[in-house]
Amino acid sequence: MNANPWFQVALFLAVLFALAWPLSRWIDGVLEGRLATRWRWMDVTERGLLRLVGSGANEDMPWWRYAGAVVAFNVVGLVAVYVMQRVQGWLPLDPAQLGAVSPDSSFNTAVSFVTNTNWQGYAGESTMSHLTQMLALAVQNFLSAATGIVVAIVLIRGLARGGTRTLGNAWRDLLRTTLWILLPLSFVFALILVSQGVPQDFAGHVTVHTLQGAQQNVPLGPVASQEAIKLLGTNGGGFFNANSAHPFENPNGLTNFLEMLAILLIPGALVFTFGRMVGDRRQGVAVLAAMGILFLALYAAGVHWQAQPNPMLAHLGLTGPSMEGIETRFGTVASMLFAAVTTAASCGAVDAMHDSLMPLAGGMPMLMMQLGEVVFGGVGSGLYGMLVFAILAVFITGLMIGRTPEYLGKKIGVFEMKMTAIVILAVPILVLVGSALAVLVPAGRAGMLNPGAHGFSEVLYAFTSAANNNGSAFAGLSANVPFYNVMLAVAMWFGRFLIIVPVLALAGSLAAKPRLAVSSGSMPTHNLLFVVLLVGTVLLVGALNYVPALALGPIAEHLTLFGAH
Repeated sequence: MNANPWFQVALFLAVLFALAWPLSRWIDGVLEGRLATRWRWMDVTERGLLRLVGSGANEDMPWWRYAGAVVAFNVVGLVAVYVMQRVQGWLPLDPAQLGAVSPDSSFNTAVSFVTNTNWQGYAGESTMSHLTQMLALAVQNFLSAATGIVVAIVLIRGLARGGTRTLGNAWRDLLRTTLWILLPLSFVFALILVSQGVPQDFAGHVTVHTLQGAQQNVPLGPVASQEAIKLLGTNGGGFFNANSAHPFENPNGLTNFLEMLAILLIPGALVFTFGRMVGDRRQGVAVLAAMGILFLALYAAGVHWQAQPNPMLAHLGLTGPSMEGIETRFGTVASMLFAAVTTAASCGAVDAMHDSLMPLAGGMPMLMMQLGEVVFGGVGSGLYGMLVFAILAVFITGLMIGRTPEYLGKKIGVFEMKMTAIVILAVPILVLVGSALAVLVPAGRAGMLNPGAHGFSEVLYAFTSAANNNGSAFAGLSANVPFYNVMLAVAMWFGRFLIIVPVLALAGSLAAKPRLAVSSGSMPTHNLLFVVLLVGTVLLVGALNYVPALALGPIAEHLTLFGAH
């Protein structure tokens, strides 16, 4: 491994943190209401829009009302996205005259975009009209991202507040997140993408002549606007089937770098926001350090294994890194960095085919998701997932040293640990049970393109991606069939809301407790020792659930491939 992989990742992280730090100040000011207090026009706008949903601007909600508002909000979005797909043939802005999407695919896609997963069992350019892409999918990209952000903010409030039953106003938080954070960032990023050649129009297609003299119809449409929020909101669903490997979504090396930055920009900023809101920026730095260590370790492993020559091709004299599935415009290192970024976040955008990576190189993105999508993670979901692991880490440490566990001055009791257990165990159960059912029943096996360990990896990756709300695909799995559309939709829905509701309950319980002063008996949670404990907890609890399954998939395939030569 030469210096190039380390130079690229060092440059990427340096630019990311330089942008995330000032953005964290903006997020803190927006969601804590200081900017609305300073700028009257912002306050007037918020109050006017809140009246439309029947909520007062100063109304605070207990956790159960906040959870009810969040779930109801997303159920409405689910119905709207489903209905629009079913009737899109009767609606305008459909230059390709595409008909209605099938019921099972519409259901899967609606659940997918509402849960911030953006799993796509269809080809966007040949399935969805321009109106559906804009009004259903792109709009839901904003709303699902806002949901993740506000849940993370509520958990932070639970840690920062004391002796209160209220956590804020769900409608106000969702409004502020969408209007003042996601929309401005997406507008600016869309303009940058347009300047680099990403289309933004309402044309159906353009006819071009190939080098062989044939004619080809190339689809066009409102690509840049959807691309911007798909990345900034860690959604991942592309306008085109090839996603960010398509030159109209990702034209050159600069856009590739910017798209990776966009994926981790808000997740990185939210970690700094956490430190600001709890009144100790060192807490945010400690969490960020744990995320960074895990990210660098798994990225390095992926680059290392992808750099190994494929022994099946050695007799042909091909002894360099495998380029199968790699976008040649970006190369192996940049493609592996993109794979690490998109699976560290719950994004799912891809600029290379993970199915074609070397076995263990493809296993690294899978493991990144299986850790719980807490290595930066999706907008909001990564932070609240990592904070749950932090609570578990202090609980385990408290048991080891015989002290009542505390985190940021809040005692961790029985109820908090019950909610933590649900959050940590729910997704592995969905992944492992779903994968087992898929390989047991004929309908599940029928979708597997490859036999043996690689075929199992395709299934395991699909359920890992769905339940962790990532949305990237291993490819090779024919998933746009009723069995997988329903099974993966179930995994996506419960992988999202079976986590969100306990996290909000956890926040409510913590907010009701007084915040204790730091004493000599308090365990520091901002030093190197805590970072090591947090990393160890994520690896031991998050990864060990999947070791047997990984042994049957990428590990078995690696041993078969290299052991035979």
